[in-house]
This record gives sequence, structure tokens and C-alpha cells, in this order.
Amino acid sequence: MADEPLKIGLIGGVETREIWIVDYDSDWPQKFETHAKRIADAVGGSALRIEHVGSTSVPDLAAKPIIDILVVVPDSADESAYLPQLEAAGYVLRVWEPDWNEHRMLRTPERDVHVHVYSTSCPEIARNLSFRDRLRRNDEDRRPYERTKRELAAKEWSDMNAYADAKTEVIESILAPSRAAGEIPQ
Repeated sequence: MADEPLKIGLIGGVETREIWIVDYDSDWPQKFETHAKRIADAVGGSALRIEHVGSTSVPDLAAKPIIDILVVVPDSADESAYLPQLEAAGYVLRVWEPDWNEHRMLRTPERDVHVHVYSTSCPEIARNLSFRDRLRRNDEDRRPYERTKRELAAKEWSDMNAYADAKTEVIESILAPSRAAGEIPQ
């Protein structure tokens, strides 16, 4: 990590990237396992939990071919406990959001793995896991989500965040039963 102050948000600015959705790849779980081990080896006990999240974690769901990994640490604001170690393991800091859940996101130079780091008390942990688990269990959630992703991917986007924001409505509808059941915060 550079010694200069970080800019909040996207490190390196907005990137225009083509969004494409591919059919489920049975190699994705193994790719996650490979990176989970790499992360665990790098940060040791600082990683309290490492989970495969996002569309690539859901069997039979088409997705962008990017593995999303959720890493829970005691305090994501304490970057010295994990950030230099993840950078030494080859991950590059891309997102720095101290004002939004102390979220940090690193990725591989190939941009095919995103590592999201949160503190133990962050509500995004339950939200991500609930969303993944609902999609794994429920075709009635998985089908409209996949359809929405394919429709949105066919459009041109200024950046991947705009595409992600466009999925908010369908994501929130899938999470509504979990929220109503008190499984995730309101």
C-alpha cells in the first residue's frame, strides 16, 4: 500500500468494463477454496470467517465470472491486521469505504476475484449470507434474479457499480422475507 493518503471510494477511479453473464461454472467453488486458503494463510487468525458469496456461490446460477469472497475481521478499520498481508498475497485494494460499514474490497490483478472485508458487527455480513442462501434454496428467487442480470448485462454501463445498483430492486425483493423474519436488519 502506498504511503500517500487513500481516497475514499474507488481506488484508481471509475473503470468502464464490459459486463457479461456466463452459465454456472462447476469450477467456481474450487476457485473460491483456492483463494480462501490463500487469504487464510495470509492473514491467519485475523480472518474470523471466509465465505463464498455472490452469484458464483450459487449452483446453477449464471453469473459474471468473478468470485466474491466475504472476509470477516474483528475490526476492518484496523487495516494493519489484514491489508498489508492481503496485498503481499497478491490482492490489490480497489474500494476503501470507511463511511460505509468500514468496507474494504481488494481484487486480483486479473479482476476475477473480489475480496470484501467487513468487521464482525457489520450488517452486510448477514445480508450477503442471507441473499446467497435464499438463492441456493429457492428457484423462485433464483430465476428472476438471473433473468434481471442477463437483461441488465445486455445494456451498456458506465461502470460495474452502475450495473450493481440497477439490480437493487430485485435483490431487495429477494431479501424481503429474510428481513420480515428478522434474519437481517431492517
